[in-house]
Amino acid sequence: MKLVTASEYRKELNDPKAAEARNEELDQAVLAILSEVREKGDAAVLSFTEKFDGIKLDSMLVSEEEFQEARALVSPAFTQAMEEAKENITSFHREQKERSWFVNKPNGVMLGQKVTPIERVGIYVPGGKAAYPSTVLMDALPAKIAGVPAIAMTTPPQKDGKINPHVLVAAELAGVDKVYKVGGAQAIAALAYGTETIDKVYKIVGPGNAFVARAKKWVYGDVAIDMIAGPSEICVVADETCIPKFAAADLLSQAEHDEEASAICIATDKKIAEAIQDEVLKQLGQLERKAIAEKSIEDHGRVVLAESIEEAYELVNLLAPEHLQLMTRNPMEQMNLVQNAGAIFLGNYSPEPLGDYFAGPNHTLPTNGTAAFASPLGVYDFVKKSSIIQYSREALLTAADKIATIANTEGLTAHAKAITIRKED
Repeated sequence: MKLVTASEYRKELNDPKAAEARNEELDQAVLAILSEVREKGDAAVLSFTEKFDGIKLDSMLVSEEEFQEARALVSPAFTQAMEEAKENITSFHREQKERSWFVNKPNGVMLGQKVTPIERVGIYVPGGKAAYPSTVLMDALPAKIAGVPAIAMTTPPQKDGKINPHVLVAAELAGVDKVYKVGGAQAIAALAYGTETIDKVYKIVGPGNAFVARAKKWVYGDVAIDMIAGPSEICVVADETCIPKFAAADLLSQAEHDEEASAICIATDKKIAEAIQDEVLKQLGQLERKAIAEKSIEDHGRVVLAESIEEAYELVNLLAPEHLQLMTRNPMEQMNLVQNAGAIFLGNYSPEPLGDYFAGPNHTLPTNGTAAFASPLGVYDFVKKSSIIQYSREALLTAADKIATIANTEGLTAHAKAITIRKED
């Protein structure tokens, strides 16, 4: 894990390594998949599943028998833990629920906003290198709280042609209506455009690999999406009060996700920085997913030495990390220095996995610097808003000349006529 100065790291952040050639190659493959699924429906989805996953499916839809089998395969301890996590996630997200509102003004003017749940939503849950039952809860529960009446879930099948039982139990617990054994760009295409088996949805949420991310980018506009998620990120701000072995464990918790994941520590104390470096190397050897974490740390891991806590937060805001841990003396006070972060964890005893699994806030978060303008997935992602306007005759006549003046100034005389015709009546 490279030790660099703040100025060296600032240069890295300001160097746009967009990998355009890679994106172009990805886009060619993704656009071909989207086009074929749009044209051929189920046949294309089944063909791509056989090609990419090595699975020949008889049915994409998970049956009730498969749900029953999954229930029998998972441990009571897992079910209990997921039920408690569900309770925490539900409790947190209920606070985000928005309500319609209306305001009555003088002269018969009523204005308001109507909040309506999106009718059909698709959630994508990654598979492949790991199973993510926690993502099922994080993506589906806010949609349920928002009042979405139809939630479809797609996730890649295992080598046996089935879905991981823990994922299925989580889907049932979260109230998902239908689960399909489909992954990759073909799943995004099926949700976006519909097939004989999979109904078209109006919004797609959830993380995935590079193919999934690019597919979401290309279907945006035909449907809504939550975000274009990139590899996982963690940034730890550490001062002399940081416990190095904790910080190292937290950095590695994200590095094990993916070779492209980034684990960054910004330290204000050189001894702490070096101790964290040593701990990362020590703990790497103990990991089951050592090869993945080692590659991530080697390519994307950094320990950055900042000259002051102010400089540390300047770098944080430039990075705009997905996960930010403040392992410092006064994390609550220093939180005010943070402008850009997906989720903020305060103190030595608030590790990032607490947010991944149990605390309640959503773990589907903005990545790749998009925390500078984007928010975590929430209940607000599953509703749409309509403006409500009602004027009485008296109120309209009072405003008529002003409205006509603005419309005529813009050259939209039919707009003005729609007002003045009522004045002339």
